[in-house]
Amino acid sequence: MNIDTVEESLENGKKDIEYEINLEKIRKEVLKKFDEYKLTMKFLAADAPISILCLPKTTENILTSQGFLRVYDLFDTDFVKIKGLGEARIRNLTSCLDQFFSML
Repeated sequence: MNIDTVEESLENGKKDIEYEINLEKIRKEVLKKFDEYKLTMKFLAADAPISILCLPKTTENILTSQGFLRVYDLFDTDFVKIKGLGEARIRNLTSCLDQFFSML
């Protein structure tokens, strides 16, 4: 084995490593963009008035009076902290939300 062959092998190895590093960066970026896309689609799908959940009028009135007008407004909300919602109404609300999202 001569010196040129060794240098060529080292250069090829270096290119392979750089290629793998770039490929990993691309893979991470694609996964990040995919997560952003999923979140956007989740919000777009939930861009509907809360009346679509077919909640009892009392529950719907409680939510609208507290500023919850769209389904996506309910995301990341602690229902226990909403004044007027008891255990039964919260259970019904989560059931309606589950039903809504199961149709997507």
